[in-house]
Amino acid sequence: MKEPRRILFISQEISPYLIEETPIRVLNRQLPEFFQNNGFETRTFMPKFGEINERRNQLHEVIRLSGMNLIIEDTDHPLLIKVASMQPARMQVYFIDNEDYFWHRKGIGDDKGEYADNDERCVFFARGVLETVKKLRWTPDLIICSGWMSALVPLYLKKVFYKTPFFEHTKVIMSLDDNTYQKPFGTKFANKVLTEGMVSNDVRSIEGFPVGYEELMRLAVDHADALVMVSPQVNQRVLNYVEMSGKASLPFDNNNPESYLDFVNKILQD
Repeated sequence: MKEPRRILFISQEISPYLIEETPIRVLNRQLPEFFQNNGFETRTFMPKFGEINERRNQLHEVIRLSGMNLIIEDTDHPLLIKVASMQPARMQVYFIDNEDYFWHRKGIGDDKGEYADNDERCVFFARGVLETVKKLRWTPDLIICSGWMSALVPLYLKKVFYKTPFFEHTKVIMSLDDNTYQKPFGTKFANKVLTEGMVSNDVRSIEGFPVGYEELMRLAVDHADALVMVSPQVNQRVLNYVEMSGKASLPFDNNNPESYLDFVNKILQD
């Protein structure tokens, strides 16, 4: 019997773990279950933001996956992995956690504004997911990213992780929405992104200047295999960049899961 295709969902926000229910959060909840019901094997990751109630959602730490340290600008940051089972689909959702970046801290900001270290949180989340999946020894055929906090995954996949047989044939889709950030990442962002196996040329497009949402998403487009529009209000300049890239893309279609399924099957066949 042929083994099912594997899809890794990396989502910045998922309902019902965050209280406010938005179309993107609902979509990120529905898609893994939809693909699972259509014969795929799925895993889902999101950041463990401070407002996620661990008791109510029955999160628990996965000791065998925790304990790694990720280095960002010569500083070690411990990686904690937690997991919950999403009912009634019985899907496992893994949470990337860290005392400095996520404990007692909301999504991208608080009453004082956006967090100053969102750039490092973005780096930590993307690298943390890929390192954890490798440790799980679960090779995905496809990765679907949602939210700007996952935007570095295509870069790391194509510049670092592809060098191992584990991710050698994995493709990646970047979902584009209207969830932006207003405070640009600092001029040192490129240095923070660099990790073992990368060279400065890999981040040349974001080097030496503040990196706003558009620059970050262009970087994601550069390294993604395909793009999906999951909002009718995607930044127009980002949309223009997608068109210029010539890469396969799925226009916004009211987030119809059937359209998503057809597109994914096409990307996996190419």
